[in-house]
Amino acid sequence: MSNAPVVAGRGARGAVLLLTAAALLGLAAQGVGAAGVSDQPESPRIPFVQRYHAVQHGGIVRTANAAITCRTPETTGAAPCATAQGGGRGVNGDYEMFYTDEDDDPNTYNSSRARLALPAGAEVSYARLYWGGNLRVGEQKPPEDNGRVLVAEPGGRYKEVLADTTIAHRDADGADAFQASADITPLVRQSGAGLWTVAQINVAMGHSKTGAWGGWTLAVAYEDPAEPLRHLSLWDGFQTLNAEHPSYEITLDGLRVPAGAKGIAGIAGYDGDRGVTGDRARIRTNTGKTFELENTDNPAGDLMNSTITGPGTAIVRQPAHKNTLGYDSDVFDIGAALVSGVTSLSFRFETENLGYSLGVLFVQADTRR
Repeated sequence: MSNAPVVAGRGARGAVLLLTAAALLGLAAQGVGAAGVSDQPESPRIPFVQRYHAVQHGGIVRTANAAITCRTPETTGAAPCATAQGGGRGVNGDYEMFYTDEDDDPNTYNSSRARLALPAGAEVSYARLYWGGNLRVGEQKPPEDNGRVLVAEPGGRYKEVLADTTIAHRDADGADAFQASADITPLVRQSGAGLWTVAQINVAMGHSKTGAWGGWTLAVAYEDPAEPLRHLSLWDGFQTLNAEHPSYEITLDGLRVPAGAKGIAGIAGYDGDRGVTGDRARIRTNTGKTFELENTDNPAGDLMNSTITGPGTAIVRQPAHKNTLGYDSDVFDIGAALVSGVTSLSFRFETENLGYSLGVLFVQADTRR
């Protein structure tokens, strides 16, 4: 399904050294060249497939942030930018959009940070970075750069990461959207918890009716003998839900849910507009019961509402805008669906209006052998 991940270290003068996953572990360093460009194929729609699966004592955590935000209103009646950033109503098509740039590196035009939290003593089993956005707004970004980002671990320098699997790239409905991803397990295993920075996501700035959006999510599965036995699953793909394709379903089989089980589900998606109702997801169990995927920050009828939320305490992010204006990375409590005897969960995503693009789903559920 994927090639070996490629990561590059950037020195003080901007030179790029291509490193294999083994090099990240200090085992080898291979290849020197110009700034890399991923040569992975592209597809407008990618069916969701299970990227990672394990039954182990441990869990899944994620961190995330947006790559672009509003600058000035461009539509009559639009709220001030600060109001939208603070969590008020506002959609990206109402604003002149500009990059977030939290680092002090003059060579980057966008960058954002977020803290990855891992239990003390946990061992990273798998880590995958997802990034994406819209290439066509007031400017047009070249799709050749879709498969490349810069990543800095806590306290570290930027390393170039190239996509290692098929890149989603859909040019339709006034947008030029994409999602790319890469296995960065060795880097996360080596560096662990702390503030991670992702830069140079290929998103366009400016103003258009369609709007600008973009962001990143890092999903990490870990093993910890102090935690319950859990079923861990991570899927990814790229499915745009709209009037032509109003629903999409992903099913997790093989569960062995015990009494009193707990669990979470996480999603990442693009171009969900706050206040535009009709975006929802329902969980159906093999017993026939159905549950809405929702929480305080993500109501059932406006699930894709430009938020980065859950579970529990908010992620430490820089910047920490409550309305991301088009990027969602949310985690939900699904304990109500995990009734003893349940063996499968089907996640049905739906839209009734402008729609959104779904890129990531992960599930953590208590299980028994």
